[in-house]
Amino acid sequence: MNTEDEENLSQGGVAFAQLMQAIEAGIYQPGDRLREIEVSERLSLSRTPVREALRRLEAENIIEHRPRFGAVIRKLGQAEVVELYEMRLVLERTAAEMAAKHAAGAEVHAMAAMNDDIADARNNAARAAAINQRFHQAIYISARNRFLLDSARAMNNALLLLGPTTLADPERVAIVVDEHQNIMEAIGAGDIDAAGAAAATHLQTSLRYRLKVMWG
Repeated sequence: MNTEDEENLSQGGVAFAQLMQAIEAGIYQPGDRLREIEVSERLSLSRTPVREALRRLEAENIIEHRPRFGAVIRKLGQAEVVELYEMRLVLERTAAEMAAKHAAGAEVHAMAAMNDDIADARNNAARAAAINQRFHQAIYISARNRFLLDSARAMNNALLLLGPTTLADPERVAIVVDEHQNIMEAIGAGDIDAAGAAAATHLQTSLRYRLKVMWG
């Protein structure tokens, strides 16, 4: 591999990371077309690394190529969304149960602070969604199981394809905060069964709201 190839590979990694961040931030949404030239200009990169990034996104099932249309960010259908939430429910119930066994008091306090921040961001959907992600990550981390954490990370790409956050509605934010509180209280009390049940309830509610958004 020559120096130019190494440089393109390095920039391809940069392009991939920046594209992932743009999708996470909602700059690019499921169903959006990704044109090489437009992406190159936005990222201030040449088309070669952008092409490499798009190939990687396709390999990771984030985008698909449509004939005569080009690269498009995948959009999950209703069946896929239900399947995804079923898997999330299994993983997050397990994470909450393990967190009830292993979480330190300081970790529960950190979750409480994040939950307060979600409540404060009820009129800022993007900020509320970002903090909500960190809250759920904190539960996985406090579960003290690297294999569970790896499974959660493997689901992240699919979560990017869900589309607009359901936290644009302040009433929805209030429900999320209350359900988070129930999960935290059970984890803090070391109540394994209650923590798992609270996490399952939260994911079931989240699925109902997600389907409601999909149905318009």
